[in-house]
Amino acid sequence: MVKRQCPAARVIGVDPDPSVLKIAHAKAAKTRAAIEWTEAMGDELARTGIEPVDKVVSRLIFHQCPLVIKRAILDAIFDVLRPSGARFVADYGEQRSRTMRALFRQIQRLDGFANTQPNADGVLPRMFAAAGFDRVIERQSISTPTGSISIYSAHKP
Repeated sequence: MVKRQCPAARVIGVDPDPSVLKIAHAKAAKTRAAIEWTEAMGDELARTGIEPVDKVVSRLIFHQCPLVIKRAILDAIFDVLRPSGARFVADYGEQRSRTMRALFRQIQRLDGFANTQPNADGVLPRMFAAAGFDRVIERQSISTPTGSISIYSAHKP
């Protein structure tokens, strides 16, 4: 999707799961999108040799991770971003209504309450700021059949 919107951009896909990378590579090949693929955890970006980048986009990662890993991933992203670089996240955020909290329990049963509850409580924007990001904004909250997904942006000063 990023490559479709910004065809001239250098896009690097990072995932710890080789089977996910294989699927992503096949999808990109169908559209002839030139994307580089790297097998790594989000907190291991420094070891991948990725040069500083202007933007980092992630989706549906943080709700699956323990708080310590959420922090480590945010620190790694902060380190790989150039000054004034932007960070965009789509993930389960604060579940503001009784209905969204009830729907989100499906995800919590799958991914564990300990990892998912901080997201449901709205921890992500505070964690972005604690990692050094500024201009942290929740741009949108989208109600889904599994809870609300928030779109966040944040910038490296």
